Amino acid sequence: MSDASVLDLVIAPVDFAHPADVAGLVHVLDAYARDPMGGGEPLSADVRERLGPAMAQVPGAFVMLARVDGKPVGLATCFMGFSTFAARPLVNIHDLSVLPAHRGHGIARALFAAIEDEARARGACKITLEVLSGNHRAKALYQSLGYGDYQLDPEAGHAQFWQKRLT
Repeated sequence: MSDASVLDLVIAPVDFAHPADVAGLVHVLDAYARDPMGGGEPLSADVRERLGPAMAQVPGAFVMLARVDGKPVGLATCFMGFSTFAARPLVNIHDLSVLPAHRGHGIARALFAAIEDEARARGACKITLEVLSGNHRAKALYQSLGYGDYQLDPEAGHAQFWQKRLT
């Protein structure tokens, strides 16, 4: 794929009631899940089936789906949150992925532009995301777009993203 074919790039929000949109979401998310940066395991059949209807029930959830020549090639799954320090909404990018064959052609940058437009339209004060410390390619992209880790006080150190899985 050449950069010229990105002219056929269309980024639009997923309509969770539209089967083709949900199929595109599941296709790209499954490819991401299979990637080492996504955990290296495919989505379960149960998740593939429930994802669209479940996302439709989450207030403030939105997914930007990138298509080239009508085929899904990338996505950004986002959730609205709230900044108590700014008393304004924020957008968290939970998943961002471009299929391997389509990387390096500006699709992720276009997804970020679409997210920023949506965040501004929703009155968000900032956009947050998580990135694995070893994902150097993603970190370089995010830094080139103005993202970076944060700290409130240098003496307190940098923020970290932790989790506890519930069974």
